[in-house]
Amino acid sequence: MKLLIADKFSGTAIEELKSLGLEVSYDAELKDSALVEALRVQQPAILVVRSTKVTADMLGAADSLQLVVRAGAGVNTIDVNAASKLGIFVTNCPGKNAVAVAELTMGLILALDRRIPENVAALRGGEWNKGEFCKARGLKGRTLGLIGLGNIGKEVALRAQAFDMRVIGWSRSLTESSAEELGIGYRSTPAQVAEESQIVSVHLALTSGTRGICDKSFFNALKKDAFFINTSRDEVVDEGALLEAIKTKNIRVGTDVFAGEPTGATATWQSEFSTHPNVIGTHHIGASTDQAQEAIGDEALRIVKTFIKRGEVLNCVNIDLDTPATHILSVRHLNRVGVLAAVLSELQKADINVLDMENKIFEGDEAAIAKLRLSQEADKTVIEAIRRSHTAVISISILEAKRK
Repeated sequence: MKLLIADKFSGTAIEELKSLGLEVSYDAELKDSALVEALRVQQPAILVVRSTKVTADMLGAADSLQLVVRAGAGVNTIDVNAASKLGIFVTNCPGKNAVAVAELTMGLILALDRRIPENVAALRGGEWNKGEFCKARGLKGRTLGLIGLGNIGKEVALRAQAFDMRVIGWSRSLTESSAEELGIGYRSTPAQVAEESQIVSVHLALTSGTRGICDKSFFNALKKDAFFINTSRDEVVDEGALLEAIKTKNIRVGTDVFAGEPTGATATWQSEFSTHPNVIGTHHIGASTDQAQEAIGDEALRIVKTFIKRGEVLNCVNIDLDTPATHILSVRHLNRVGVLAAVLSELQKADINVLDMENKIFEGDEAAIAKLRLSQEADKTVIEAIRRSHTAVISISILEAKRK
């Protein structure tokens, strides 16, 4: 089986992938048309990327492609819809960079509060100005508002609490009880978080529901002189509205992401936002620690191992877990050749579509149970036909499927 890695990746993980018997091709510089051509020529079964964009043209270039592994958390750089139409699994490594991003978040907050970049710039310019730079509010007792309480948001909350900060938050999944478990205050909207916080930090995945969520109304709610931190995605923020808030409300910003930022490792680039004196920026390095990359490499390795050994796809993002199945057929059977083929043959005769199927083997390899999610109910006639279809069938039951 061939595997193509089209991004920077752990050398240790690459060697372990080779030890699995995979034919591994590694080129961290493959991008755009070069990646399309590499996929067309090499025909890998598995593609591993980090920040490289994976387009519909790339996905369609290799008929052999079965799995795309994003060695990171988000999958916004991958055309997931195109992958789904082609029957290609897309998976990621959620939570493995959470600590690294949380550490950078706290670094940006501290840099804003103590004006660390300005201190360094003055010293390097031969200027001593303790009178100016000794002014800082400090973090203890200040309110940090978190927009998004996934893996990263939770890690930020822990670190903020260690600084004796008061933490409140909002996310689509946060409830009053789960907020209480985290030791933070629950707020029902992002605007409520903005209204109450001296510092707001955003930790959201990019979806149709989060794109532009920090808009003009959000920044209108934000306190004057507040800090705004973004280490998630630039698209969740209306950069024009943020620039206006910087000018009218003296908002100070710490950010790791920018609209229109270069995709390569080096470039000459600037924007009104990136060069604004109220903005402290880093170069989209949130997940870029050795610890995070090792953890991501280990998780990507685990995903590939599981896929080639058991055919299971861990952390899959494009499997429909809420299919339109109306009924679940369970068939207990002896572990014999031809049982499942016989069951499927009877369902085909009855024009009943199988939307999802799994077969689990019991300890000892003697018996198994197959569960099939069906497009419609199998009546007594069909059930009886399945029962008679193979001597290894032990029992059959059918239940109405519960939809979410």
